[in-house]
Amino acid sequence: MSADTKLMPIPGPDTVPVPRAVVPRADGKVELVGLPKDDIRRVLEEAGLDARQAKLRAKQIWHWIYNRGVSDFEAMTDIAKAQKPWLNERFTITRPDVVEAQVSVDGTRKWLLKTHDGHDFEMVFIPDADRGTLCVSSQVGCTLNCRFCHTGTMKLVRNLEPAEIVGQVMLARDALGEWPSSPDGRMLTNIVMMGMGEPLYNFDNVKQALKIVMDGDGLGLSKRRITLSTSGVVPMMERCGDEIGVNLAVSLHAVTKEVRDEIVPLNKKYGIEQLLEACAAYPGANNARRITFEYIMLKDKNDSDDDARELVRLLKHYELPAKVNLIPFNPWEGSEYQTSTPERIRSFSNIVFEAGISAPVRTPRGRDIDAACGQLKTAAEKRKRADLDREAAAQGLNDAA
Repeated sequence: MSADTKLMPIPGPDTVPVPRAVVPRADGKVELVGLPKDDIRRVLEEAGLDARQAKLRAKQIWHWIYNRGVSDFEAMTDIAKAQKPWLNERFTITRPDVVEAQVSVDGTRKWLLKTHDGHDFEMVFIPDADRGTLCVSSQVGCTLNCRFCHTGTMKLVRNLEPAEIVGQVMLARDALGEWPSSPDGRMLTNIVMMGMGEPLYNFDNVKQALKIVMDGDGLGLSKRRITLSTSGVVPMMERCGDEIGVNLAVSLHAVTKEVRDEIVPLNKKYGIEQLLEACAAYPGANNARRITFEYIMLKDKNDSDDDARELVRLLKHYELPAKVNLIPFNPWEGSEYQTSTPERIRSFSNIVFEAGISAPVRTPRGRDIDAACGQLKTAAEKRKRADLDREAAAQGLNDAA
């Protein structure tokens, strides 16, 4: 199968090719967030500026957007006052709309966001003593149908556009008060593409967004501080390493075909051996930049000592520079799985550690606000249910009247 995202069908019930067409803004304006610097110059030229003016204005606008966090042309002090109405009429600099913001008892923050065409998605910020990690979404919904993942029970609505991906990082900077841009003392230090969706099924948009995030003149975050997580879209993994160059995380979750076929249906398309071969060939992977294997701990499903030993065998067979993140399952209503016991997780971890492979147990974060791993659906669903309840109540009052 071609690795070209324009030709790649999405597995699962929604078989529309990706990427889907960009949804035009209702106001007809051109969104400047998420555009490469040359594209900002190009759209300014197309709108009527001469080449020299367009180049200068593009440089100025880029600086204000990504170094100063400005979203209003009026605040750009080095742009002529007479030109600002012209810019306002044709262009916009926006963030995703915040529908709801929540803070967990452990300090984790979750935002329910809305796209310009009215679709909900989420992002999460996880603060630690020495770092702050933003979990960024790449799609509205997901189509992979991983059985343990609440987000995976959503249908894919559409890919997020570069502006909506970069916009999550900028929105977090807004909330944390981290403008102007400076790496010193910054709370937001790391990004993980582990929110809603499969990033490699939205490759072009994710690539464009992350290039801006990593640009030294842009948001200035090192590629070593960005991790992209995939469920195993094998044809796109090498391109990810070559063209984006960020750290790779792989949602493995099982060591046998039977179990992985069940909990990660994509395994029926790209099996464990094929996936691990692609990991072994991932550009830039070495002992200093290990591949992270995510492994959800499901009681009596994938958590035996034999499973741990087989995991070690596979990682050593493919000579993978690996770290294993053991993730206690986060239960959600309707799931058929249970969390492994702490004793079982400890035993699994010890077997992997004793083989010389790091296997920390990830501490669940943000469970009280449904922000933990696999839970990024709940707030959107709760909100939809609440809206329906309100509408039903209002209709009842109308009927009674």
